[in-house]
Amino acid sequence: MTDTKAQTKPENSWLNLIFNILLPVLILNKLTKHIGPGYALILALAFPLIYGIYDLIKRRKVNAFSILGLLNVGLTGGLAFVGIHGFWFAVKEAAFPALVGIFVFGSAFTKKPFIESLFLNPNVMKVDLLEQKLAEHGKKAEFHEHMRKSTMLLSLSFALSAVLNFVLARSIFLDIDTTLTADAQSVILNEQIAKMTTWSMAIIMVPSMIFLMGIFWYLMNGVKKHSGLTTEELMNS
Repeated sequence: MTDTKAQTKPENSWLNLIFNILLPVLILNKLTKHIGPGYALILALAFPLIYGIYDLIKRRKVNAFSILGLLNVGLTGGLAFVGIHGFWFAVKEAAFPALVGIFVFGSAFTKKPFIESLFLNPNVMKVDLLEQKLAEHGKKAEFHEHMRKSTMLLSLSFALSAVLNFVLARSIFLDIDTTLTADAQSVILNEQIAKMTTWSMAIIMVPSMIFLMGIFWYLMNGVKKHSGLTTEELMNS
């Protein structure tokens, strides 16, 4: 008999982000100068590719974040590998959060908006208890509408990130003198990528986190309102 429980087990959202986004970016930023752009690109691509295949086998569904991770890594490493820099790196930096934002926005019109997968899963909340209380209060439809609105707000945070990314990247990824040797160009590009990573933490991450905290506050207020549960009752220890 097929183990349906294993097939429907929810994915871990944080592992998703680490393997599909964070590790590949760190590899490209930190290892390129040590092992070369080609090997760094292959290694960085391996993480979202392997995770996506593993998730496909385990959960029988395509992992959208693995696809986005492959696109992001492929664009970053590919541009560096073929020697393209300047304006197109700024476009790439804006394109990734924009793509994520479009994916998140689109999910708001499905049966399971993205924010449900991110926050409302057994790893974070007592989902069974929440669903029980929603059914008791007859609030399932209102709750789904709240999830939809919260997801649309979340997509705006990615739109903000895309704009900030482009403005910051345009000031950092300047055209590199093509008369320099390939090694010298690679060193300059690595320095630009490292600078982008450093400044993005302060200029992009801080406002994005404030935005996300506001969305989380709005999300939890609605969840508590419709379920009648407190935060302590909802959250897993």
